[in-house]
Amino acid sequence: LLRCSEHAMDHQIRHIPKVLYSWRASPGSVAHDGGAKPYAWDAGQRAVADHLQRFTGQYVPVEKGVGRFTYRPRWPIQGSPLVSIIIPTRDKLDALQVAVDSILKKTIYNNYEIIIIDNGSAEPSTLNWFGQIQSKDQRVRVLHDDRPFNYSALNNSAVAVSRGEYILLLNNDIEVITSDWLSEMVSLAQRDAAGCIGAKLYYPNQTIQHAGVILGIGGVAGHIHCGLHRNEAGYYNRMLYFHNVIAVTGACLLVKRKIYDHVGGLNESDLAIAFNDIDFCLKVSAAGYQNAWTPFAELFHHES
Repeated sequence: LLRCSEHAMDHQIRHIPKVLYSWRASPGSVAHDGGAKPYAWDAGQRAVADHLQRFTGQYVPVEKGVGRFTYRPRWPIQGSPLVSIIIPTRDKLDALQVAVDSILKKTIYNNYEIIIIDNGSAEPSTLNWFGQIQSKDQRVRVLHDDRPFNYSALNNSAVAVSRGEYILLLNNDIEVITSDWLSEMVSLAQRDAAGCIGAKLYYPNQTIQHAGVILGIGGVAGHIHCGLHRNEAGYYNRMLYFHNVIAVTGACLLVKRKIYDHVGGLNESDLAIAFNDIDFCLKVSAAGYQNAWTPFAELFHHES
């Protein structure tokens, strides 16, 4: 199937919503026991690696995935591009400090800048911390923007003065879990067809807050697998491997700067507070890029 796909355009591949084939589960068959033929998993791993070699012209290491008969290509990062991490806030120092400290202490990908957009903070402890964190780490900048709250405008203004080749939109109530979260997201975002890359976010009670977005839930859009325990595999093991989705949450969204600029950033005039991330992802998709989600970038989203 992979060899066939190399000679087909995306629009030529279709899902046929009919049962075309049934497979009996007999003793010794993979249908009965996935461990019955371990050589099939090995063969699949080689097939994916060979396909990527032919398709990209470069060697991409392929590991066996967490779920049986799933695979994880380990896309190499080309160079060390600067990532601009944009964090809007208004006070909420208890959440913001956790977010920034977890980035600085846990993130192994070190070529990034953090731009905190202060939208009218007034608490002395917050203002004092702003001065302390900027003097402590030169990668952190605080911009003051006292306009009426407009999430889209705040992010767009920060992106305009950022220096990164990649833009990471991040909420002020995020906490890093896996040290290679940013490396994982950058490696996927570098691919030519890549649009917005989203991460696996958990509530503090270890259940899933975000694992990608689908349209139609609640009349607009909603999160997939919301509320499942972090260790559950989800539908068809989808929580175990990287895959395309129509949209991801702006609470943790990485995208190439050139794409952000090309689609005009977030919609300031019509979507000042909610659904600007969904709209942004739809614009990126309409521009010909593929949005995707990875379970290998894990963070808490405290939703404070």
